[in-house]
Amino acid sequence: MQIRRADLSDLEEINKLLFQVHKVHSDGRPDIFRPGNKKYTDEELAEIIVDEKKPIFVGILNGHVAGYAFCVFVEHTVERSLSDIRTLYIDDLCVDEKLRGQHIGKEIYEYVLAFARGAGCHNLTLNVWACNTGAMRFYESCGLRVQKVLMEQIL
Repeated sequence: MQIRRADLSDLEEINKLLFQVHKVHSDGRPDIFRPGNKKYTDEELAEIIVDEKKPIFVGILNGHVAGYAFCVFVEHTVERSLSDIRTLYIDDLCVDEKLRGQHIGKEIYEYVLAFARGAGCHNLTLNVWACNTGAMRFYESCGLRVQKVLMEQIL
Protein backbone atom coordinates (compact mmCIF):
# COMPACT_ATOMS: atom_id res chain seq x y z
CA MET A 1 0.00 0.00 0.00
CA GLN A 2 1.18 3.52 -0.78
CA ILE A 3 0.40 6.30 1.69
CA ARG A 4 0.51 9.90 0.52
CA ARG A 5 -1.12 13.29 0.95
CA ALA A 6 -4.59 13.41 -0.51
CA ASP A 7 -5.21 15.46 -3.63
CA LEU A 8 -8.37 16.66 -5.33
CA SER A 9 -8.53 13.55 -7.52
CA ASP A 10 -9.21 11.54 -4.30
CA LEU A 11 -12.31 13.56 -3.38
CA GLU A 12 -14.92 11.10 -4.68
CA GLU A 13 -13.39 8.07 -2.96
CA ILE A 14 -12.82 9.98 0.29
CA ASN A 15 -16.50 10.95 0.20
CA LYS A 16 -17.53 7.28 0.13
CA LEU A 17 -15.51 6.66 3.27
CA LEU A 18 -16.91 9.77 4.96
CA PHE A 19 -20.39 8.29 4.56
CA GLN A 20 -19.19 5.00 6.09
CA VAL A 21 -17.75 6.77 9.13
CA HIS A 22 -20.88 8.85 9.57
CA LYS A 23 -23.04 5.72 9.48
CA VAL A 24 -21.03 4.19 12.33
CA HIS A 25 -21.66 7.35 14.34
CA SER A 26 -25.33 7.76 13.40
CA ASP A 27 -26.00 4.08 14.18
CA GLY A 28 -24.30 4.46 17.57
CA ARG A 29 -25.67 7.89 18.48
CA PRO A 30 -28.77 8.68 16.39
CA ASP A 31 -29.64 11.37 18.93
CA ILE A 32 -26.57 13.36 17.81
CA PHE A 33 -25.79 12.32 14.21
CA ARG A 34 -28.24 12.67 11.32
CA PRO A 35 -28.45 9.43 9.32
CA GLY A 36 -27.37 9.50 5.66
CA ASN A 37 -25.05 12.48 6.01
CA LYS A 38 -21.32 13.08 5.94
CA LYS A 39 -19.08 15.47 7.82
CA TYR A 40 -18.06 17.83 4.98
CA THR A 41 -19.58 19.23 1.83
CA ASP A 42 -17.61 18.71 -1.38
CA GLU A 43 -16.53 22.36 -1.24
CA GLU A 44 -15.34 22.06 2.36
CA LEU A 45 -13.49 18.84 1.57
CA ALA A 46 -11.76 20.43 -1.42
CA GLU A 47 -10.59 23.32 0.82
CA ILE A 48 -9.27 20.93 3.45
CA ILE A 49 -7.37 18.84 0.91
CA VAL A 50 -5.24 21.86 -0.07
CA ASP A 51 -4.86 23.28 3.48
CA GLU A 52 -1.31 22.72 4.78
CA LYS A 53 -2.51 23.02 8.39
CA LYS A 54 -5.01 20.18 7.88
CA PRO A 55 -3.18 17.38 6.06
CA ILE A 56 -5.18 14.42 4.84
CA PHE A 57 -3.31 11.19 4.20
CA VAL A 58 -4.71 8.43 2.01
CA GLY A 59 -3.74 4.79 1.77
CA ILE A 60 -3.83 3.69 -1.86
CA LEU A 61 -4.37 0.01 -2.56
CA ASN A 62 -4.79 -1.28 -6.13
CA GLY A 63 -5.25 2.28 -7.36
CA HIS A 64 -8.07 3.13 -4.93
CA VAL A 65 -8.36 4.93 -1.59
CA ALA A 66 -8.45 2.13 0.99
CA GLY A 67 -8.42 4.49 3.96
CA TYR A 68 -7.59 7.97 5.14
CA ALA A 69 -6.56 10.08 8.11
CA PHE A 70 -7.75 13.68 8.42
CA CYS A 71 -5.28 15.59 10.60
CA VAL A 72 -5.07 19.08 12.07
CA PHE A 73 -2.08 20.87 13.57
CA VAL A 74 -3.01 22.41 16.93
CA GLU A 75 -0.73 24.93 18.62
CA HIS A 76 -1.07 25.41 22.37
CA THR A 77 0.91 28.62 22.89
CA VAL A 78 -1.29 31.17 24.59
CA GLU A 79 -2.63 29.26 27.55
CA ARG A 80 -1.42 30.38 30.95
CA SER A 81 -1.59 26.98 32.61
CA LEU A 82 -0.57 24.71 29.70
CA SER A 83 2.86 24.18 28.19
CA ASP A 84 3.52 25.52 24.71
CA ILE A 85 3.20 22.42 22.56
CA ARG A 86 2.39 21.48 19.01
CA THR A 87 -0.09 18.64 18.59
CA LEU A 88 -1.19 16.69 15.55
CA TYR A 89 -4.85 15.88 16.06
CA ILE A 90 -6.39 13.05 14.04
CA ASP A 91 -9.84 14.36 13.28
CA ASP A 92 -10.91 11.22 11.45
CA LEU A 93 -9.33 7.90 10.49
CA CYS A 94 -11.23 5.42 8.33
CA VAL A 95 -10.59 2.21 6.44
CA ASP A 96 -13.06 1.05 3.82
CA GLU A 97 -15.41 -1.38 5.54
CA LYS A 98 -14.71 -4.00 2.84
CA LEU A 99 -10.97 -3.90 3.64
CA ARG A 100 -10.95 -3.86 7.43
CA GLY A 101 -8.84 -6.43 9.24
CA GLN A 102 -5.93 -6.15 6.78
CA HIS A 103 -3.85 -3.78 8.97
CA ILE A 104 -4.49 -0.83 6.64
CA GLY A 105 -5.55 1.39 9.54
CA LYS A 106 -2.41 0.46 11.46
CA GLU A 107 -0.22 1.38 8.48
CA ILE A 108 -1.97 4.72 8.05
CA TYR A 109 -1.75 5.43 11.79
CA GLU A 110 1.98 4.63 11.88
CA TYR A 111 2.56 6.87 8.86
CA VAL A 112 0.73 9.73 10.58
CA LEU A 113 2.68 9.10 13.80
CA ALA A 114 5.99 9.36 11.90
CA PHE A 115 4.73 12.50 10.15
CA ALA A 116 3.87 14.07 13.54
CA ARG A 117 7.33 13.26 14.90
CA GLY A 118 8.96 14.74 11.81
CA ALA A 119 6.83 17.87 12.14
CA GLY A 120 8.11 18.44 15.69
CA CYS A 121 4.87 17.61 17.46
CA HIS A 122 4.82 16.90 21.19
CA ASN A 123 1.94 14.44 20.86
CA LEU A 124 -0.71 12.98 18.64
CA THR A 125 -4.32 13.10 19.83
CA LEU A 126 -7.78 12.04 18.71
CA ASN A 127 -11.30 11.58 20.02
CA VAL A 128 -13.30 8.35 19.94
CA TRP A 129 -17.02 8.07 20.51
CA ALA A 130 -17.72 5.63 23.35
CA CYS A 131 -20.22 3.77 21.15
CA ASN A 132 -17.39 2.90 18.71
CA THR A 133 -15.79 0.14 20.76
CA GLY A 134 -13.97 -1.32 17.74
CA ALA A 135 -12.19 1.98 17.15
CA MET A 136 -11.37 2.24 20.84
CA ARG A 137 -9.72 -1.20 20.81
CA PHE A 138 -7.87 -0.35 17.59
CA TYR A 139 -6.40 2.88 18.99
CA GLU A 140 -5.41 1.21 22.24
CA SER A 141 -3.61 -1.48 20.22
CA CYS A 142 -1.71 1.34 18.49
CA GLY A 143 -0.45 2.57 21.86
CA LEU A 144 -2.82 5.45 22.53
CA ARG A 145 -3.94 6.03 26.10
CA VAL A 146 -6.74 8.12 27.57
CA GLN A 147 -5.68 11.73 28.12
CA LYS A 148 -9.02 13.13 29.29
CA VAL A 149 -12.65 12.08 29.26
CA LEU A 150 -15.66 14.08 28.06
CA MET A 151 -18.77 13.05 29.97
CA GLU A 152 -22.42 13.85 29.39
CA GLN A 153 -25.85 13.59 30.93
CA ILE A 154 -28.68 13.53 28.39
CA LEU A 155 -31.51 15.80 29.50
